[in-house]
Amino acid sequence: MTHITRTAAWQALERHRRDTAGLTLRARFAAEPDRFERMHVRLHGLLADYSKNRIGEDTLALLCGLADTARLPEKMQAVRRGDAVNTSEGRAALHTALRLPPDAPPLYVAGENVLPVLQRELERTLAFADRLISGGYANSDGLPFTDVVNIGIGGSDLGARMAAEALSPYRSRLRVHFAANADGAELSAVLAGLDARRTLFVIASKSFTTPETLLNARAARAWLRQGGVSESVLPRHFAAVSANARAVREFGILEENRFAVFDFVGGRYSVWSPVGLPLMAAVGSEHFRAFLAGAHAMDEHFFSAPLRHNLPAILGLIGIWYNNFHGAQTHAVVPYTHLLRHLPAHLQQLDMESNGKSVTLGGEPVGCDTGSIVWGGEGVNSQHAFFQLLHQGTRLVPVDFIVPANTPEAAPHRRFTAANAFAQAEALMLGKPASGAASYGGFSGNRPSNTLLIDRLDPFTLGMITALYEHRTFVQAAVWDINPFDQWGVQYGKTLAETILAELDGGTPQAHDSSTAALIACFRKQAV
Repeated sequence: MTHITRTAAWQALERHRRDTAGLTLRARFAAEPDRFERMHVRLHGLLADYSKNRIGEDTLALLCGLADTARLPEKMQAVRRGDAVNTSEGRAALHTALRLPPDAPPLYVAGENVLPVLQRELERTLAFADRLISGGYANSDGLPFTDVVNIGIGGSDLGARMAAEALSPYRSRLRVHFAANADGAELSAVLAGLDARRTLFVIASKSFTTPETLLNARAARAWLRQGGVSESVLPRHFAAVSANARAVREFGILEENRFAVFDFVGGRYSVWSPVGLPLMAAVGSEHFRAFLAGAHAMDEHFFSAPLRHNLPAILGLIGIWYNNFHGAQTHAVVPYTHLLRHLPAHLQQLDMESNGKSVTLGGEPVGCDTGSIVWGGEGVNSQHAFFQLLHQGTRLVPVDFIVPANTPEAAPHRRFTAANAFAQAEALMLGKPASGAASYGGFSGNRPSNTLLIDRLDPFTLGMITALYEHRTFVQAAVWDINPFDQWGVQYGKTLAETILAELDGGTPQAHDSSTAALIACFRKQAV
């Protein structure tokens, strides 16, 4: 198959980039009074403005042509049907099936309708979360649990952590905490001040062999014992989200407290599954169902809207325009609400683990840059940190601004925050000429951004936004002809770590490069 970089559609975009190099956003807005009207999408309380980008209708037509050349519409439907789109592992990618409504038509994978088992496991998990909230599931003394601690890492942590913080205005009576880092400091900080007798742990690991998670899980078990929880009732203080029933049982967790995850859902796409148990406990089943419904609404839009009016497709293709034709290596996400402060971290994993690939589906070198370095932070704080580089630095950094119109805070705070977000986007676009000889006061402008203005950050809207970025990631992978559903690079480092850990524990030294060998030796001498 001809790689996308060698197609006429790609070459047309290269010519278009050269031909439009002299056009500025300031000039485009002056010449196009209807630019915003043509370049925004409204969807269920979400307004996505992509008019502040270095594009015209001709650019969008060429990008949609590139998507057609890459067979994006066909690949989208393959995901929707449950085809084995994760080609390196021979699996479907069924995260969109997790948010289908109960009355959805059957979805067959390898001849089996998978929806009943998906929905049954979802209902089991939601029911358990509601019992935790109501006190129907209590400790051995009949006292309700007050705290839930999720122990997981990567996709078993980031999505649920982000969403639980984002939806804290909807929180239940339970206090929900997260511990992922293997150095122990995070878990110690989380457990400080908690009552062991009133604390339940969720151990989230699809394989139940994740070293970081099991290390923290064993520490949690020891903490419970030290806190007065007897051995006979320890199992009541645990739930597990895992596909490995045997390992869960051997750890000492009750089978009825194990909630299954499936091979056809990758970790970074799994917050919609039982991996979302801590989020369910944080907000309750009603709000979690609204979260699913918002994601499903974005799915319906993505799978049905024509490319030119398809929001995830547009944002994904614009990202390719900057990455591959303008040399922009990074993509900043700046939510103007403290509630979404963990969103950039979730999107880092979603995008960089999915699209950090250098080999096509056919096993050939990709021939172009893939993925973006995703980063960001919460506004207005970011304006006093990295916005200097965005405005006057030498690098082109496309920015996504996310702005809620209504928040729980007082009106002056809401208006101040929104004014700053809109002003930053305008300043990046317009720039400012230097005055006199003081060139340091000039801003070149012509810096692109998207603005997602939402009515309010509720469960439905958060579901839409999260699914939007999932689909944006897939769009780019489809054009680059890479697999966004595997992560072989993650596994290699873990394998090497097992060997080195054995040496740090006093095992026989293995063959290493001189640097690694010296570091191991020095650590063994210094560690007490």
